[in-house]
Amino acid sequence: MPDGEPFPTLVTPSTPQLKKTVKLRAKNCCEYCYSQEKFATQSFSIEHIYPVSKGGQTKLDNLALACQGCNNHKYNKTEAIDPLTGETTPLYHPRQQHWSDHFSWSNDYTLIVGLTPTGRVTVELLRLNREGLVNLRRILYPMGEHPPNSE
Repeated sequence: MPDGEPFPTLVTPSTPQLKKTVKLRAKNCCEYCYSQEKFATQSFSIEHIYPVSKGGQTKLDNLALACQGCNNHKYNKTEAIDPLTGETTPLYHPRQQHWSDHFSWSNDYTLIVGLTPTGRVTVELLRLNREGLVNLRRILYPMGEHPPNSE
């Protein structure tokens, strides 16, 4: 591929190359909760960040790797009410924002903490601290397997 353009910009959602490209870019981690695909009990999905039902396109800058839990909770949502301010706030966009600008880990690395309105609404709506994820993080952290080096 030409210099400066590591990934094609328009792809077909079902192609093996698309899946490989999105997974490689995401380092095989959910781009929301940072779960690692190798420890998942359900397959990961290539999801449209801005949903097709709202006019989102199948372009790499609108696609993210998501675990089944995050994908199911997000569904076709793009915003939610910030629990702190009551304001409608956009969800985290993995192609346009940096995870560490909006989220941090708790001291024991089991919980994702929302640092901004976008972080807070994403933590709450996608349930980034689901019981199963917290338990998995609790087991993986002492083994040096969590958090993944994703950003």
